Amino acid sequence: MAVIPVDLSGREYDVHVGRDLLEGAGRLARNFIRKQMVCVVADERAHELHGRRLETALMEQGHDVAWYLVPSGEASKSWNGLAQLCEWLLDKEVERGDHVFALGGGVVGDLTGFACAILKRGCGFVQLPTTLLAQVDSSVGGKTAINTRAGKNLVGAFHQPSLVLADLGTLATLPPRELRAGYAEVLKYGVLGDRAFFDWLSANGPAVLSLEEQPLEYAVSMSIAAKARIVAEDERETSGRRALLNLGHTFGHALEAETGFSDRLLHGEGVALGMVLAARYSARMGMIGDADADLVAQAVATAGLPHDLADLALDCDGQKLAAHMRHDKKMDAGTLPFVLLEAVGKAVLKRDVSLDDVAAFLDGQLRVA
Repeated sequence: MAVIPVDLSGREYDVHVGRDLLEGAGRLARNFIRKQMVCVVADERAHELHGRRLETALMEQGHDVAWYLVPSGEASKSWNGLAQLCEWLLDKEVERGDHVFALGGGVVGDLTGFACAILKRGCGFVQLPTTLLAQVDSSVGGKTAINTRAGKNLVGAFHQPSLVLADLGTLATLPPRELRAGYAEVLKYGVLGDRAFFDWLSANGPAVLSLEEQPLEYAVSMSIAAKARIVAEDERETSGRRALLNLGHTFGHALEAETGFSDRLLHGEGVALGMVLAARYSARMGMIGDADADLVAQAVATAGLPHDLADLALDCDGQKLAAHMRHDKKMDAGTLPFVLLEAVGKAVLKRDVSLDDVAAFLDGQLRVA
């Protein structure tokens, strides 16, 4: 088991990575449980697959469990979903000193974290991520949010968990497509800031996706450690350092919006294709060569992830995709910063990108078959 600290100047917390962590949750999280009753918010599927393990672990430590089940999918991250969860937590008499547990993927973690950020002006929570994407990305760093008609994650708060238990055993229950979507976020850490890790993934990616124990733990731990370093430097995304974690997301969120935030394009798939588009746009800007952009595209393709915009067969043009970007929460004074590449393994934030030029670029990509 690996333990990665997230150092936030007096608000440190640990991320545990390993197997059978749900079985040890009652012991590992004992410092965050004050009452006999523990409130757990869970994705319906995660509850079906892993709920008994967690409940047994907590009961062995003398606790009872109150379950709140959330339907799978982004639709649960809504105003209505947030209101219903907050009312339930209030009914359960959750206090500011209590900790709510979140079992599931990024939707449950985001929703629970935001509810805990605002409930009685802030109570604690423990993340128990059960998807690869949540383990390496959304469960670490404290970004919580819901979706609105205007776009994804536009209403939220920074609210750090007190503990994260990333049980690698839960990944064996993921559908292959969802596992690959999570791997996109792993690959992202190599592309944006660690060429050696990118090269390691090029050689060991199939072993990671096959859930071989040592490569999997190494890949997840390296990803979390990379995010922890960046979050410690720029927790609230004020210096621009944390913004680098958005590599692939500006393009990806636009594609998710155009596909209705549906199963047609999973979040990780959008990030994967978004990374390819960011690399190809970087080449268009003369920041990298076409060979480097091809290297990123090949890594994405080898993982079985979308790598060609034309393959989505979208019924839109580049201007419509750029219009989605105008609702991005990173818009500042009318401009949208883009995370682009100076090299594979070196991302930079560019604040002078023309959305009209991005639209023209996307028109070309939409036509390339």
